Amino acid sequence: MAVKDDAPGRRSSAADSFPTTTLPRPEVRDLPDAPVAYRKLIGPGIVAAGVGLASGEFILFPYIASQVGLIFVWAAFVGLITQYFINLEIERYTLATGETALTGFSRFWRHWGLVFAILAYFANLWPGWATSSATLASYVFGGTPRYIAIGMLLAIGLILTLAPVVYVALERAQMLKVGAVVLLFVVGGIIAVGASAWKDVPQIVTRPGIPVETLGFATLLGALAFAGAGGGQNLVQSNWMRDKGFGMGEYVPRLVSPITGQPEAAPSTGYIFEPTDKNLSRWKGWWKFANLEQIFTFVLITFFTILFTSLLAYSTVFGREGLANNISFIKTEGEVLAERVGSWFKYFFWIIGSFSLFAAALGIVDYTSRLAADVIKTSYARKANESKVYAGLVWGLVGIGIVVLLAGFDQPIVLLVIAAVVGGFMMFIYSGLLILINRKILPGPIRIRGVRLGAMIWAILLFGTLSFLTFRDQLGKLFG
Repeated sequence: MAVKDDAPGRRSSAADSFPTTTLPRPEVRDLPDAPVAYRKLIGPGIVAAGVGLASGEFILFPYIASQVGLIFVWAAFVGLITQYFINLEIERYTLATGETALTGFSRFWRHWGLVFAILAYFANLWPGWATSSATLASYVFGGTPRYIAIGMLLAIGLILTLAPVVYVALERAQMLKVGAVVLLFVVGGIIAVGASAWKDVPQIVTRPGIPVETLGFATLLGALAFAGAGGGQNLVQSNWMRDKGFGMGEYVPRLVSPITGQPEAAPSTGYIFEPTDKNLSRWKGWWKFANLEQIFTFVLITFFTILFTSLLAYSTVFGREGLANNISFIKTEGEVLAERVGSWFKYFFWIIGSFSLFAAALGIVDYTSRLAADVIKTSYARKANESKVYAGLVWGLVGIGIVVLLAGFDQPIVLLVIAAVVGGFMMFIYSGLLILINRKILPGPIRIRGVRLGAMIWAILLFGTLSFLTFRDQLGKLFG
């Protein structure tokens, strides 16, 4: 495909579509060759699933199942499919430019990146994942969850600032976590989930419900928004892809430890390829890979985790009189599992859950700090060392989390719902911005259109409506 002439003596370029009021024009380069063997490149989808196997999968959806049964599990599928399309639009922009989606937003208004970085920070100031992990750990080892959580936050800070290449450490942790969860599936599915619970699985489709009166909009929005990733975690797909070297991200250096890592050259703002036949052929290969990686890692792993953990809660504690409407339902769940399977299984269940939530907390501190560091480096302090900015943000988030815990905010479900409501509101806003950058900036042949455009409009309507209803519900409670 030839690049047409825009005016006599001047050839138009794909870079001409990029707004340059706030950020420089991207450099034009050829798109790297598409992958032939996928095994070595699989990672970001598993990292997304691993980090996402947290509040929604181990706390919110099982909590809902413990209170109302399986009638809301359908929402996990809706949330995951919606996020599948959101993630791919984030990946579309980064595959084509090497820039993060936040940088693309900032090309239209300098402070969009800062807005989302602040929202992500606010959502994750409340250390609900570390507190949840600590609570489960206390069931096994004893101790006070608040102080265990503080120790976990300190460990997270050390891991993220001492790992030579941060993404590699994160990917290994999340793959280990996914493996542990699969082991729990195999053992639990065979010996812990009763036949009657498996028999009731069709209720997910035949008897769907929206238990607002029982649980409230905030909890339901939280479950839907965090069915998978949610909030800022979707946006950080851009950063993880770049560190893995996907598409034009191959030209962008990785984020390393400021202490143990080998510094790499500072990246330019971004790149773009001309829509020639050769580059478009390579694009088809990258786009096919991105779609397959997301569906077979992020979507499938997450959905089966939600289904299994909800079944486990349903088969053990649903309908039990006096069941707590907070995270201690997991303690009761473990005790019932011990009666059915043996005392060893409750410890196995709590340990896997605690490790999973700790790995999620690790990923959440990473992505929150990674988003903010990228925004600061790109839009406000281009001469700054991004690795040092990242490390400072990590320890800032750890420090604030410790202060929150010491101040007495240590109820995990409350902390998780706060984070989820903010995350759902973020998704409402950036779904619209993704349509903007992927229709206005990218070369014509690779712009969003058709079914995918419809899916993004659906995401705007879904998260916009849920956010409005949640805020209205909470304001009603506040003002009586």
